[in-house]
Amino acid sequence: MAANVLSFDVGDYVVYPKHGVGRVIELQNEEIAGMQLELYVLRFEKERMTLRVPTNKAEGVGMRKLSSDKTLREALETLKAKPKVKRSMWSRRAQEYEAKINSGDLVSIAEVTRDLFRADDQPEQSYSERQIFEAASSRLARELAAMEETDEPTALTKILEILNIAAPQYYEVKED
Repeated sequence: MAANVLSFDVGDYVVYPKHGVGRVIELQNEEIAGMQLELYVLRFEKERMTLRVPTNKAEGVGMRKLSSDKTLREALETLKAKPKVKRSMWSRRAQEYEAKINSGDLVSIAEVTRDLFRADDQPEQSYSERQIFEAASSRLARELAAMEETDEPTALTKILEILNIAAPQYYEVKED
């Protein structure tokens, strides 16, 4: 029985769960430890990083094509939903948020972005909250940018516009 191997071509955008959106820049054949391996060479511009992934391991590590339009719409709708405020300790929430970001699942990343978003008139975020928010929103923006053939700042602006429109309905405005 043949294994179902994912197939990516040079030039394809792909999502590697731990690093986000990259591009296949080359297919290589190398001999490693006496074995011939076919490798995808991925380039992650934002991190200035190159990663080599054996073609037969791509699916196992969670590498995937860009999300479908349906998944993208679901992620953008997620941004409009009411943020889930968890009362657990920050360290536990931070671990959950990091796990969602590293899952590579676009909707989960949108949830983290939504839950950690703060409008200008809301209380300040802690440094670690802001770091995780920026990691999630950047990851979401990079995939959105690749899908809509635009750049990350434009995609991030679109995400922040959605959040800024949705946020006021979920927060009480306190009058002095």
